[in-house]
Amino acid sequence: MASVLVVEDDQFVRSALIRHLTEASHTVRSVGTALEALREVAHFRFDVVILDLGLPDLDGSEALKMLRGITDVPVIIATARDDESEIVRLLNDGADDYLTKPFSVEHLSARMAAVLRRARAATGAEPPSRVLTVGGLSIDPLRRQAELDGVQLDLTRREFDLLAFLAGRPGVVVARKELLAEVWQQSYGDDQTIDVHLSWLRRKLGETAARPRYLHTLRGVGVKLEPPR
Repeated sequence: MASVLVVEDDQFVRSALIRHLTEASHTVRSVGTALEALREVAHFRFDVVILDLGLPDLDGSEALKMLRGITDVPVIIATARDDESEIVRLLNDGADDYLTKPFSVEHLSARMAAVLRRARAATGAEPPSRVLTVGGLSIDPLRRQAELDGVQLDLTRREFDLLAFLAGRPGVVVARKELLAEVWQQSYGDDQTIDVHLSWLRRKLGETAARPRYLHTLRGVGVKLEPPR
């Protein structure tokens, strides 16, 4: 089972989450503020963090950015906000998944299981030993570093995984279903998740969907990575 940190200031919600997760045999620690959450992840190892956005000391989105500065632990956002731009921003900032309140314990369990499967698969998988080169792109899977024209790219964990997967198949159109299965370890999901990460990756590669250089989307088919012509 997993070690879970619950970051929630509403005592009723917090108690319900702790009870449910404990009954599911997870090890649970809980805090009610962002600063306490940062101290927890700095001193303890967690498999997943459930992070509420409406915290009393610091907005959860800011807390997410600070968490990402010190750990790659999977983070599931729990929020009453359902604004699409807000969700996209959270995914850009490093959230692994999100749940809109109110949600059922069954829904939470399913999302947690999916996030944990992806994290464990990524940890246990043996990365390719060779450096992947596509045009001016150089991707080192073992060191988890990527360069564009000799300049190191600052990529999130998921951005790197997506880039490395496509770089291992240069010029090949990869279906979105395959990306979800291989990069996100999901058999199904929302295309928005892929679009968000592709958009953020394009920015770091200095291109746009309208003016692609490396990343090319074929509507209704998939995505491919190839060197500029």
